[in-house]
Amino acid sequence: MTHTTIHPPRPSEPPPSDDPFRYGWRFVLRPTPDDPHHLEQVPLTLEDVLHPETGDFIVHSDRHETDRMYLTAVLRARLEGAGAAIVLSDVRIAWDIPDLRPHGPDVMVIPGIVERQNWSTFDVAVEGARPALIIEITSPETRENDLERKVEHYARAGVAQYVIVDDTGRGRERHLRLLDYRLEAGAYRLHPPDAAGRVHLVIANLWLGIERDHVVCYNERGVAFGDYATVVRQATEAEERAQREAVAREAEAQARREAEKRAQREAVAREAEAQARLAAEERAQREAVAREAEAQARLAAEERLRALEEELRRLRNNA
Repeated sequence: MTHTTIHPPRPSEPPPSDDPFRYGWRFVLRPTPDDPHHLEQVPLTLEDVLHPETGDFIVHSDRHETDRMYLTAVLRARLEGAGAAIVLSDVRIAWDIPDLRPHGPDVMVIPGIVERQNWSTFDVAVEGARPALIIEITSPETRENDLERKVEHYARAGVAQYVIVDDTGRGRERHLRLLDYRLEAGAYRLHPPDAAGRVHLVIANLWLGIERDHVVCYNERGVAFGDYATVVRQATEAEERAQREAVAREAEAQARREAEKRAQREAVAREAEAQARLAAEERAQREAVAREAEAQARLAAEERLRALEEELRRLRNNA
């Protein structure tokens, strides 16, 4: 499930005799005279798989893990970027329901939480949020847990939608079917798939279908999301593209701010130039008025001088 921790053994049904470790194992502190810290590898039972402890190793097939990683990647790309929900995979969940012990869902979608943390156990009571969607991918050895007991348990926990990717095959051959449980009046009702055999994942507005021996998600236009590697690459490319666009927007905003500052400086300079030009024009007008007044005074003085000279000549002539 995550990191190894030490737990005391508890009574449970015995593991299968042909392969005691077929479900998985945990390490339990069993001191010996030579080693007080001795850890003993203890096989898990079906009950342990239903209610795992932190540190349990539960055996899954390669295709089980491929489907789990694919669904996790698609749902994260769909929901987490928009801040709609977080998507946890293979993380233990502790419920706030009396007598309901923790589970370890393959995939769960939890709205109301914006940022994923490094949970080994998601505690519903502490976090104040619960899954709106749980997806379990069955394994032939443990499918009764998913098909029977978890249907009752997840309904009690208030999980709005519980989808089971059920492998009914034998041996290495996979035959998948989808079971879609919706919570209605406190109990689950099984919804049939649509005409294309797909199940609507309500919180993500995606459709889940089956192609050959693996699951595929489709968007609202019926376009399939690629395999796990493709989805991860697309998510990485989308994140890198978003970062480049953010950098470009910041550069554009910075350039716009610089242009606005430059325009303001130029406007101030133009205003100063206009004020200086206006002052020069006013000064020129004052000087022109002064010159005109001076010219008028000179003309008046010349006129008085001529009048005096004329009066003087008249007086001389009369004498």
